[in-house]
Amino acid sequence: MRRTAVLLTSGSLFGLAIPSFLLVAWLLGSASGVVGAAILPPPGQVVATLLAMADSGELVQALVATVSRLAIGFLLGALAGTVLGALCGASALARRLLDPSIQALRSVPSLAWVPLFILWLGIFESSKICLIAVGVFFPVYLNLLGGIAGVDRKLLEVGTVHGLSRAQALLRIQLPAALPSYVTGLRSGLGLGWMFVSAAELLGASSGLGFVLDDGEQTGRPERILAAILLFGLCGKLSDVALAAVGGRLVAWQDTVRR
Repeated sequence: MRRTAVLLTSGSLFGLAIPSFLLVAWLLGSASGVVGAAILPPPGQVVATLLAMADSGELVQALVATVSRLAIGFLLGALAGTVLGALCGASALARRLLDPSIQALRSVPSLAWVPLFILWLGIFESSKICLIAVGVFFPVYLNLLGGIAGVDRKLLEVGTVHGLSRAQALLRIQLPAALPSYVTGLRSGLGLGWMFVSAAELLGASSGLGFVLDDGEQTGRPERILAAILLFGLCGKLSDVALAAVGGRLVAWQDTVRR
């Protein structure tokens, strides 16, 4: 147990090597004047901007707006991807009927949905949440579909021998076997959700981290842009760690190289 804890701690610290190197390079570049402050402001200026945003309440307001949009969009997209992925994975008829259309829609660029959602739902929260849900849907759907359809046929034959119906085989064999792929799909969907929420907020939001990005561009304040980017990265990493921890518990039965 102690050896495992030491390895996990050392691995986490080792992962800080590249961010630490980039931070040192950033500090040296700003201090030496190689990079102008108008292009890349020093870290201290970015930290001061974050502190000022926290003091004024803008930071909390932006985080709440972005996280709430992401959470709702992620839940809707993951739910739709789970239902359709399970349906198409378990039923060859549903897969032949639905999968070609879904794959065609997957090729549509994300920003191409924006005018349609604005036309249908207006420029308020509904259109932003739908855009996020679209981004989350496809990786969840594809990974669950692939996980279920890729289950070893011999496992299903064993279930048939033991008298399992198709529904029972889905619940007791295919879904558990597809769980690692499903967790991967959820993590991929969450990452795309963060990308889509930033795009949604850049297109007409009055609050959120995307709004901070856009405001920094419009007013010529790169420190606000960098502050928003750092917050996006930090929030995305923390949410991924939390989801990976939950997913790790769900697939704790796996005997893999990572474990």
